Amino acid sequence: MSSSSPSPLVWDNLDSNDLLNRAMEAHYADITNAVRRRGHPCSTARDVVHDLYVKLAAKPDVLENKRSIKAFLCRAAINLGIDHQRRQTREARLFSGTEREALSVASVGGAPDQSLEIEARLATLREAIAELPERRRAVFILHRLHHLTPDQICVKLNISRNMVDRHLRRAFAHCLDRLL
Repeated sequence: MSSSSPSPLVWDNLDSNDLLNRAMEAHYADITNAVRRRGHPCSTARDVVHDLYVKLAAKPDVLENKRSIKAFLCRAAINLGIDHQRRQTREARLFSGTEREALSVASVGGAPDQSLEIEARLATLREAIAELPERRRAVFILHRLHHLTPDQICVKLNISRNMVDRHLRRAFAHCLDRLL
């Protein structure tokens, strides 16, 4: 059911847009049939041919100097149909789960308000550390931020191990009270 195509001389005298329009009009049935032979239903084949036209309309000069415009359009439509089928298959796999399955997937990031809460807790913790007496604050910072052991702290600050433990207990208790 192919419609007759104009002679090559007629094709040569057309500008790029007219060439595309006339070629699509002359070979529409052949292009659609080529896509259908690749397993696409009629409606999908028409969609593929329409998508091909839209793509070629953006750069119609692609058709210039082609030996067989019909063969080029058929091959381009078949390739576009393959892309369409791949996209459908991927989307079907991507969206195949149920809502229950989707809800069971753990979120990678935290809740939107979680970062605000963390910032507020950090500000409270900074204030609590600043409120500590100087020696207790130094012991706490050396232990928690500089990862020194209690024995290293007692050597560094020249205080007993008992005092280091007492300062740490009281510093932790104070910070915990402020955070709760």
